[in-house]
Amino acid sequence: MTATLIARDVALGYSDEPVINDLTLEVPDGSFTIIIGPNACGKSTLLRGLARLLKPSAGSVLLDGSEIHSLKSKEVAKRLGLLPQSSIAPDGITVADLVSRGRFPHQNAMRTWSRADEAAVAAAMEATGVTELSRRLVDELSGGQRQRVWVAMALAQETGHLLLDEPTTFLDIAHQIDLLELFAGLHRDGATLVAVLHDLNHAARYASHLVAMREGEIVAQGEPREIITEEIVEAVYDLPCRVITDPVSGTPLVLPLGGKRR
Repeated sequence: MTATLIARDVALGYSDEPVINDLTLEVPDGSFTIIIGPNACGKSTLLRGLARLLKPSAGSVLLDGSEIHSLKSKEVAKRLGLLPQSSIAPDGITVADLVSRGRFPHQNAMRTWSRADEAAVAAAMEATGVTELSRRLVDELSGGQRQRVWVAMALAQETGHLLLDEPTTFLDIAHQIDLLELFAGLHRDGATLVAVLHDLNHAARYASHLVAMREGEIVAQGEPREIITEEIVEAVYDLPCRVITDPVSGTPLVLPLGGKRR
């Protein structure tokens, strides 16, 4: 297993309040890594650290062997794409214009818009199914359509890694599955994805590598069949459950037995 993106012995938090201490994670290249765990356990904090949005107070995040905060922002943006929890588009911007902004890391004073940029934007919109929306205003779209547009912008960056912070939040079940199928297709095509998800069954169905967190620590990581067990789910969530095989996907399926044990 090789890992281009690594968090090594990191401490991460906000306003001198640590959320994560001494955590190490290697994201397998070519994986669809999904981070799960209860609220406030550090999932999004870890993702923000991997995305260079949050600087560790100890330890380091490495990208291609280099400390990520030693790299220029544009250099990181050529290698990492990010879909944050909440994205707000400028008023009056069209889908095509927003997706085109994904090419910003590739622009400089000596390099203007090119055929390669045009092709990257067209391919990103095609991959996410938003080509027909290209002239629509982003603020006129449904929630599911907007998420696809933001994913298209990240894809237009043509990075090797895509980080996704709770990408299905606020979407109905149909749009959640639609988006997860899109990510699964990107993974099959060779992209490395790291996502924070709350739904255990979605995580088990789509992940190739699962990371379970609790109280700022990694409790377990590995293939879904290794991680989604009755013992680990109860240890992470305090939730008694039964785990069976999903009759459709063949992946683990969590059936809660009731509320948390006190």
